Formats: sequence, C-alpha cells, structure tokens
Amino acid sequence: MAQAIRPSRPRVFVTRSLPTSVEARMAELFDAVPSRDDAPLSRDQLAAAMADCDVLVPTVTDRIDADLIRGAPERLRLIANYGAGYGHIDLKAARERGIVVTNTPGVLTEDTADMAMALILATPRRLVEGDKLVRTGGWTGWCPTSMRGHRIGGKKLGILGMGRIGQAVAQRARAFGLQIHYHGRHRVPEVLEAQLGATFHADLDSMLEAVDILTIHTPHTDATGGLIDARRLDLLGRDGWLINTARGEIVDPEALVDALTHGRIAGAGLDVYVNEPAVDPRLMGLDNVVLLPHLGSATFEGREAMGQKVIVNIGVWARGDRPPDQVLDGWL
Repeated sequence: MAQAIRPSRPRVFVTRSLPTSVEARMAELFDAVPSRDDAPLSRDQLAAAMADCDVLVPTVTDRIDADLIRGAPERLRLIANYGAGYGHIDLKAARERGIVVTNTPGVLTEDTADMAMALILATPRRLVEGDKLVRTGGWTGWCPTSMRGHRIGGKKLGILGMGRIGQAVAQRARAFGLQIHYHGRHRVPEVLEAQLGATFHADLDSMLEAVDILTIHTPHTDATGGLIDARRLDLLGRDGWLINTARGEIVDPEALVDALTHGRIAGAGLDVYVNEPAVDPRLMGLDNVVLLPHLGSATFEGREAMGQKVIVNIGVWARGDRPPDQVLDGWL
C-alpha cells in the first residue's frame, strides 16, 4: 500500500472532552474537532467521525473493531489513543489498512500505582465499609471487636504483570511491609528483583497459591481475557484479596461474584469492570468489595500529560516521522 501524503494541518476528531488546555493546544496546531457532548459515541457516530478525519483521538470508551476500521476511508491514517491501554482497538485490522496506532504510556504509572495501593489498604482494613457505617448513623462507638480488618504488613503481595505500574506498586507495597511476589511474561533483571525484594514465579498458579493479595497490572489481550477464572480464584483462597486497576475483562465476572458471595475469597477492590459503566448489581450489596468508578488515571496532572502525549504523537506523525508512542504489537 502506497504511503498517503500526510497533511501538515491534519483534521483531528476527538471523541471525548479533554482538559481545556489540551483542547486549546490541539486547536492551535491542528484542524481539531472537539467533542460536542462528553458522552460515549454510538457506533454510527464513531463511523461518521472516522469518515471525516485524518486522525481519530479515541478513548477507552470507544470500541474500534475490525469492521469500523475496514469501513473507514483511506483518509484516516492515524488513531492516536488518549490512554495507555489499547485493547479496545483492533490492531490487526489497523495494520492491514496501514493505519498507525499510538497510545500514552508512562504518564499514568504513578497515579495508577497510587490507586492500586489505596485499594490494597482499603479492602482488608474495611475503610469504605467503615465510612458507610459512620455516614448512616450506625456507629455506636469504639468497641474491641467491631469492624476488625486485617493488617497488611507481613502479607504476601502477588503482582500480575511487572511492567512500569507493577514495579511502582511493588515499591509502594514494600514500604508497607508487604512481601513482593510477581508473575509476568518476562522476568525483570536480578538487580531490580533485589531492589524490590521480589520473588519471580514462572507459573501463575504457583504464585496464587503463595500470596495473600493479588493485584493485576497486565493489559487486556486475547491471552489475558478471563485469565483469573474460578479455578484461579480458588487458588487465591478464602483469605485472599483481589485488586484490579487494569481491565475488568482480565477477571471472569461470574466467577468473581460467586467467589465473593460465597466467601471463596476474602474480598476485592475494583476500579475497572466488564462493560463499563455498567457494574454488576450483585456486587453492590456486598460489603467485602470496594467499588471505584475507574479512577486510576483521574488526576489533573495525569490527564494533562496524556493529552500532551497525544499532541506530540500527532505532530510527529504529521511531519512524516514515526510517532514516539506507536503501538507495535503485531506490526510488521
């Protein structure tokens, strides 16, 4: 496929409202079309947007599947995702069409690690449950046996995915006295293992049997979808907690509800869900789960930095160079 000429001032369609400073800078540099209504686009609206731009700037709420990509005109040459995850974009179809896909890695590491650590603390110590007790007037005063949780110091933390975020969580967790275990596609260098006091498990099942808390920091792919199923939740065990700030699809939702309902795991802290923003109503009535509205990247600093990365990726692409954050998974 011949390389299309890249416009010096590309038409850029943004699917959601971004920070004001980011939208202003985009308007200066590009023929930018901001979101008129900060709500997820319908499939027809997304198709119409892709038909009228050189660059699409989607978010995690936009499912850009193979049919949408194949139906887009040749004009669309870049999908500059506003976010680090890209499981909602069909990379194979984009590659076949010669469409470059970029993301915003790195800038959300600290924010997401902070959120994971907050859930690691909040879930065993029953912080949200305690807050509800006070707000509803149910607290009758201090009592030696009321609202007891579990200390995390001395517990074993299993990290699924030891990339940037997993390493940042390990650094925080070690300061709280947690013992660090991890599993991933690749083992980190020995010097980093020594710095983190981390033990590598080549087998995920063996790690789950060894730890008290599992925190998930791996992307959603075909290989990781439903990776934490009923059998693996049973390996985590009745005294184990699950923390998920990655993607809801990595955990089998039916298995998780069943495990929480019947006490096959102790509890969960969730910031992500399958079919967001829908949350399984069965989770709402459970006291052993903390539910957050996908807050992992929700800082002023993080969202601003994401936007600046999108701008850089578009600008470099428009100059005819390869964007610094091009997603190369499956790219030949």
